[in-house]
Amino acid sequence: MSSPNPELAAQLKAAAEHLALVRTEVGKVIVGQRDLVYRLIVGLVARGHILLEGLPGLAKTAAVSSLARATHCQFSRIQFTPDLLPGDITGTLIYDPIKGTYSTRQGPIFANLVLADEINRAPSKVQSALLEAMQERQTTIGDKTWPLPDPFLVLATQNPIEQEGTYPLPEAQMDRFMLKVIVGYPSAAEELIILDRMASTRPDFSLNAVVSPEEIIGYQGLINHIHVDALVKDYVVRLVVATREAASGKGVAPELKRLVRIGASPRATINLTLAARACALLEGRDHVTPDDIKLIAPDVLRHRILLTYEAEAEEITTESIVQTLLSKVKVP
Repeated sequence: MSSPNPELAAQLKAAAEHLALVRTEVGKVIVGQRDLVYRLIVGLVARGHILLEGLPGLAKTAAVSSLARATHCQFSRIQFTPDLLPGDITGTLIYDPIKGTYSTRQGPIFANLVLADEINRAPSKVQSALLEAMQERQTTIGDKTWPLPDPFLVLATQNPIEQEGTYPLPEAQMDRFMLKVIVGYPSAAEELIILDRMASTRPDFSLNAVVSPEEIIGYQGLINHIHVDALVKDYVVRLVVATREAASGKGVAPELKRLVRIGASPRATINLTLAARACALLEGRDHVTPDDIKLIAPDVLRHRILLTYEAEAEEITTESIVQTLLSKVKVP
């Protein structure tokens, strides 16, 4: 562990308290779903895009829009449909017949927080329009490349693939999401609170914008000062490598060979470390612990492990694969 730094400790404590206010504001609208709200803020401070998957009506869109209302960030929403075109996302060139020149009209991708709602409702060529924006944080319109605002975060929602009228996301695009969060049903007690709050023709929630884009950028820089011990780094690498070894029948879980087709990419190693640092920041700590890794690993890895047809036939999920590896990879 790094030597104590009083100034850093004070900054981390202040950041954790400030970001807790964001969680409180979002909680004015979203009942329960603490894990979902927590991971939205992890992605925000770790500069990582997030994919939310769940059945309709589970407050995925409401959670993202509430996060936007709790910040001073510019927000835009794109409803993905089968007839959407790439230019509807990035923008297009407009010809002026009088001047004989083209001007650029920027699309909704030019915002700090971009909600890509039901992203798997559009064909892959439209989904691919997001690839450059998500990875390079820029987009090309005509022959000119435009930088996107900072901070920039894509928060996408999707219904499960087996739902009618959906398209699987390209693997290259899936890998660009730092986290994939599964949104489940609320408990009976939580649903009763939802009923009391929302059973109105005009439910009204006043959210305060408690964090600015500049403060978010500051927190994104602050996580770089959170210490990651060499043993923790080794744990991260061993965990990610174990997903690949599982596909070849080697490593700590050779029995997974018949279930795992492809393991996680090096981007998983990077994202797992960044997300764990963000978890430490939310707790006001100046170092990452193995518990941070274990907490966020399922969200980082579940969409990066490809299963065999045999696993799919047996309805085995990547969630169970990740839990098996977490139980078998030695913790420092």
